[in-house]
Amino acid sequence: MPVRTFSPKVSEITREWRVIDADGLVLGRLATVVASLLRGKHRPFFAPHVDTGDYVIIVNAGKVVVTAHKARQNFAYHHSGYPGGLRATSWQTLIDEEPTTLVFDAVKGMVPRNRLGRAQMGKLFVYAGPDHPHAAQQPTAYDTSAIRRG
Repeated sequence: MPVRTFSPKVSEITREWRVIDADGLVLGRLATVVASLLRGKHRPFFAPHVDTGDYVIIVNAGKVVVTAHKARQNFAYHHSGYPGGLRATSWQTLIDEEPTTLVFDAVKGMVPRNRLGRAQMGKLFVYAGPDHPHAAQQPTAYDTSAIRRG
């Protein structure tokens, strides 16, 4: 008898809440780990067509690090929809004024671009400071020693 492929059901999935302190973490390395947690790729029953990921809370997004000269050389673009409506904001400005946007967009670029990816991004919460309002969910701290510089 052939072995059947296991497909997880949404009702069988138990999601955990994780807190990641972004203080001193490199933006790209942080984004890859968070995207993997949101998708559920760390679970043994991962399936690409089912949302098996955890909830992720990122604190201290304002202290995230970008290497080399990316802070002044890279830009975040947005368009108003009108002719001549393209606006560019340097990453350094985003780190100083809206660090949550920079971290959120970095993770968003690493999840699928479909309704499943949008559902997974709904489980991401980014805060510039050390406080978050999700204490009732009893989140566990995620070990970031593997993604730290050095």
